[in-house]
Amino acid sequence: MLNKTSLWKLLLVLVVVGASALYALPNIYGEDHAIQISAGRNAQVTEQMITSIEAQLKANDIAIKRTEFTDGKILVRVPDSDTQLVARELLQKQLGDEYFVAMNLAPDTPKWLADLGGAPMKLGLDLRGGVHFLMEVDMNSAIGKAQEDLVGDFKSALREEKLRYRSVKQAGAGVNIQFRDQATLDSARFFLRNRNPDLVFTERDGLVIVATFSENRLKQIRDYAVKQNITIIRNRVNQLGVAEPLVQKQGAERIVVQLPGIQDTAKAKEILNATATLEFRMVDQDNDVRDAVNGRIPASSILVKDRSGQPQLLKKRVMLTGNHIVDANSGADEYGIPQVNISLDSKGGSKMSQGTKDNIGNPMATVFIEYKSTGERDANGKLIFEKKEEVISIATIQARLGSNFRITGLDSPKEARDLSLLLRAGALIAPITIVEERTVGPSLGAENIELGMQAIQGGLLLVLVFMLIYYKAFGIVANVALIANLVMIVGIMSMIPGATLTLPGMAGIVLTVGMAVDANVLIYERIREELRDGRSPQQAIHHGYDSAFSTILDANITTFIAGLILFAIGTGPIKGFSITLMIGIATSMFTAIVLTRVIVNLVWGGRRLEKLWI
Repeated sequence: MLNKTSLWKLLLVLVVVGASALYALPNIYGEDHAIQISAGRNAQVTEQMITSIEAQLKANDIAIKRTEFTDGKILVRVPDSDTQLVARELLQKQLGDEYFVAMNLAPDTPKWLADLGGAPMKLGLDLRGGVHFLMEVDMNSAIGKAQEDLVGDFKSALREEKLRYRSVKQAGAGVNIQFRDQATLDSARFFLRNRNPDLVFTERDGLVIVATFSENRLKQIRDYAVKQNITIIRNRVNQLGVAEPLVQKQGAERIVVQLPGIQDTAKAKEILNATATLEFRMVDQDNDVRDAVNGRIPASSILVKDRSGQPQLLKKRVMLTGNHIVDANSGADEYGIPQVNISLDSKGGSKMSQGTKDNIGNPMATVFIEYKSTGERDANGKLIFEKKEEVISIATIQARLGSNFRITGLDSPKEARDLSLLLRAGALIAPITIVEERTVGPSLGAENIELGMQAIQGGLLLVLVFMLIYYKAFGIVANVALIANLVMIVGIMSMIPGATLTLPGMAGIVLTVGMAVDANVLIYERIREELRDGRSPQQAIHHGYDSAFSTILDANITTFIAGLILFAIGTGPIKGFSITLMIGIATSMFTAIVLTRVIVNLVWGGRRLEKLWI
């Protein structure tokens, strides 16, 4: 008989809608105002700290809903935003600068649901409030630095091969190498081409070879400059105590920084533009560190504490600064012992070679230097930064070092990863400038949520009423599919890692509510036509769904392609709109074609009908 639903289709609908409803469920429970406590480099958050934190808050009459310890962080849930603000200031004073105390909105999802991976949708800056920066990396500086490195590399390589040259210098977009005779030029061109396959070499009059970067190498330089700056910015954002910051690449040369909950744009800008660097110094073994601690510091040395707070006596002369570090990656040697592999530019390699040739067997210290905000301002209203130095590693020099060397003596792979991160973040590879900034207040964010929800609810109600009046019983089926469609959108948005709901995303959902019934309208109108042509109710249902399918598919595919193009070329709000639009198109196709067909077949299929109430 016509219009019978197969078991696999019924199971498919139940699984898809059921899973979507399950992962949409956390959004019903809402979020709690919370204080998130995480550790800095020299501190550690432990579960035992909860007792003292709760005691401190209760002593100041601050109400607590509950306290949790997860993923090395403590989360203190409080009743409202006013309590949250007071609690944050109190805990920051109690714990000091070694800990990051951030205001957060923590999901109130039940444990059983959280264990299944359930979590509410993340809200964008326009719905939560905070600061947005668009930063641009100066690629000319990045490429110029790479050209400087080439000059040093070429000089060293040509000297090693005993190929005499007159000069090696930067010139425009490349590096010019001038030789004394044609024979040397020919030999050098062959040697340099084999040694540098990612460079383009051309010959000019005057016995000159011009070396320029290939397009692939230029792309690598740009990508690396952006990636390193993102790493540095993420480290600096930690100083602001932001619970859920967003730092990501946008386009080829730009970085988006979104700091939810931060309203002081000037403070955020100054901290993001703060500097941090590294220095390599030899350990002073000729003098006693205990004498230095007692105030008798030699004129040629300085006293710096390590991560455990122990003083270390170092030579005042700096062997190398972090400006020359090109890359740093953690790994392990052949025995599985953690280590950090470091790459320097040519100038840094030369300095390291000269500095270590007479110091084999002696300890070398890596000093991390940063300028942290004191929270105070000078006479001009600018934030005051204080210099902080810390020895993060002491390693014995085993051999004369060059552009590539390794740091060993680390306790764990985690320490190696942390150290490599600090080394990479020592200095910007290229300057960055803020090209756009805006602030969204928390009250505006709350108003955006309220207005967006009103728009979704209003649009949904109007569509539900229209379908019910115009299509009668079949309108009920369309309304069930429409509600299921909304549930699926919310569920999928909650399941996708990194997906964020923005105000334009809400607009996409409102648009989807209207578009979702288009397919049902096409199907139902086709069923009416079949009934007017004299077909039986069962035949009308069968031909109505089959005939309308191609039209529905064509219309939705073209809209989906438009959404895909918006996502590919758009930025920020446009991406948020296109994501919800594409998800809504996919879910509406499923609910209109599969879900409604299953319901119609279950209610009317396989029966002798005299009339359809449509």
